[in-house]
Order: sequence, then structure tokens, then C-alpha cells
Amino acid sequence: MAYLFTSESVSEGHPDKVADQISDALLDHFLAFDPESKVACETLVTTGQVVLAGEVKSDTYLDVQNIARKVINKIGYTKGAYQFSGDSCGVISLIHEQSQEINQGVDRDDKEEQGAGDQGMMFGYATNETTHYMPLALEISHSILIELAKLRREGKMIPYLRPDSKSQVTIEYSDDNVPQRIVSIVVSTQHDPFDDDDDAMQQKIKKDVREILIPRVREQLPEYVQKLFNDDIIYHVNPTGKFVIGGPHGDTGLTGRKIIVDTYGGKGAHGGGAFSGKDPSKVDRSAAYASRHIAKNLVAAGVADEVLVQVSYAIGVVEPTSIFVNTHGTSKVEMTDGEIAKKVSEIFDMRPAAIEKRLKLRNPIYVETAAYGHMGRVPETVTKVFESYSGEEVKREVELFTWEKLDYVDQVRDAFSL
Repeated sequence: MAYLFTSESVSEGHPDKVADQISDALLDHFLAFDPESKVACETLVTTGQVVLAGEVKSDTYLDVQNIARKVINKIGYTKGAYQFSGDSCGVISLIHEQSQEINQGVDRDDKEEQGAGDQGMMFGYATNETTHYMPLALEISHSILIELAKLRREGKMIPYLRPDSKSQVTIEYSDDNVPQRIVSIVVSTQHDPFDDDDDAMQQKIKKDVREILIPRVREQLPEYVQKLFNDDIIYHVNPTGKFVIGGPHGDTGLTGRKIIVDTYGGKGAHGGGAFSGKDPSKVDRSAAYASRHIAKNLVAAGVADEVLVQVSYAIGVVEPTSIFVNTHGTSKVEMTDGEIAKKVSEIFDMRPAAIEKRLKLRNPIYVETAAYGHMGRVPETVTKVFESYSGEEVKREVELFTWEKLDYVDQVRDAFSL
């Protein structure tokens, strides 16, 4: 019997994502001036206020208030009518020094023997149902909001848009797990007040979403995905009606509350640890990226159609306590999942320092991850400019989304005789 699966996404203007982006902007600035910084920054945003908290060990000093304001303005919160704007909000910093008891368990004289920054388990997932090896419902959900943000910044075809928005896509799958059609699409978008009555406003927004936004999204997707769009799709556009009050004024935002949006949209699994604001010594982040890197390269190499990888650590301990692989019965090799996991441990060095080095994680590459997903993105090299508290500028050429590279496919094929 066919089944339905749903994933959601939230925009860069969603309050939780505002918090994530501020936390990662602070992290990037610390790493730009001191690559060995240890950072765990949390952000809370609400009506007219930003609260920064966390622990940092670094040789640099930052104007954290200015960094937070720039992030907020870039997202689009620039008007007093939003009750939250980069130029007028209060910014309170409660950031303090990292505990020496934690630091002594992580740092080593021999960098290669660096211990894990915390205990826990992390997951990576990949599936061949999309070209980016991501779950399809999540990929479409992200695409909808990326395009909606473009329309908002263009300010022409849909001029009333405000930064906060959410999307959700439901897909029907066949018994053999092949996407058949899109069943429903949910889009909720913050907007300026309308002069007309609420019903006219609702009809206008729904019409613009269906006739402007969705066609633009559809034409950017691969042909096999375009075929899943159909005339029977059920659209829920701003289903509660008016959505003028939004962003941090409508809901308080916190770093790390959108971990499923950040990863696989409910497919695979999640260990529970958030990413944003954490430097790569925190395996919550670095090992989750490394696990995605493994899963993606295994699927791309033809080991299986679908792969879930779990890795676990003990705080201060160098080697992972376990590596687990589940191919969900899609394996193409004459090996058990346990044997595949053993082979994975031989190909990929999962010590924290090795992960940092392999994926180049001690670079300021994180604010780009903080909206529209950490996984399924396109690797690219960019030049970023950072300004210190004293006005010093640093230019850094960095690789973004290194964990999405298919640079181990040949090694995996050799190891599995494919």
C-alpha cells in the first residue's frame, strides 16, 4: 500500500533561524581571527531584544553586538513596524569563559589525540531519491522558501512579503519507496497589512503563491521532480489567515530548535544535538557532518540506495565508542550492515581532530549553514571578509559544505570491490 511522508522547512526570518544565524556569525568571527577558538554560543531573540549567552575560549575579542545587528539587518528585519530590527533592538551579552574542566578533556599536546568535546551519538543519512542524495520532501520544502526569500528581496512580483515563513511538503511513495506525486504543500508567510478585508487578503496571497512562487520553484527542479507536481495538489496557504505579526515579535527564537529542518526532515535519525554556535571540537556538529559525508559517499559509490550512519563518543575520549550502519535492506554488496560498518571505520578516520582536518572545519564556514539546511547543499569556495573590534579586516578564502563533497567515492568503490 502506498504511504505518505512529510517534511517541513523554515525561512531565514523564522525566529529560531534568526538565533541560529547570529550564533554561527559569532562562531565565524571567532574562527576568522583565532582558528583554535572553542565556542558554544546560544542566542535568544524576542520583541526588540537579543540575548547572547555561552562559553568561549579564544585569543580574540569581538564586538558581538555589532555582529548580531548586521545579521538581523541582512535577514531583512530593518523596519520598526516589525517590532524587531537590527538597528534598534537591544543586545545583551552574557558570554563567558569556557570551563577549564571541559577544556582539559578536549585539548591535547598532540593535536591528533584531541578528545571529543562531549558524549552522545550523531547520525548521517543519504538516499538516492534526489541528485543531492537528500529526502525529496525536505529538498522541495527548502526550495520553496529559498525562492520566497528571493521574491521578497526583489520586492516586485510579491511586494508585501515579510521575512518569517514556513513550508511543508507531503509526498506519496509507492510500496518500493519511489516518489509518485506531491499530495499537499503548505506555505505560511508573514506579510504587510492589507487595506482590503481579510478574505481578499487571503485570496491574494494564495493566488500569488500558486501562480508566482510555485511555478518558479518547479522550473528550477530536475525534470523527474517537476513531473510530481499535479493539478490535484492540496494547497494550504496561510491557513490561519492573517500573518502580520511574526518573526521574534510573534514568537521567541532560540538557537538549536530546528534540528530536523537542519538535517533530513524526519528521515533517517537524529542524535538530539544542535549544530549552530558550536565549534568543531563539539562532535554534535563535526561528527554529524562526517557521518553525512560517509553516508553520501557510500550511496554515490553504489554500496546501497539508502544509508544511515551512527557514530558515538565519550567526552574527552579520542576514538568513537561505536560506528553503526543501516542500509534499510538496499545494500548492493555481499556484506552484512555490520561488515559494512567495519569497512567504514577502516576508510574514514573518525577521531575528532581527523574530522576537523578532513572537512576543513576550523575555518569560518558556518553562518551559511544556519538557514535552509546543513545537508544537501552545494560545496563552493568563497572569499569572506571579517572585521575585528579594532577595525582590522581579515580576508579568508574558505570551502563551504565540504561534507557534501563526493571525494571518497573511488576509495569506497575500491574498498567494496565495486
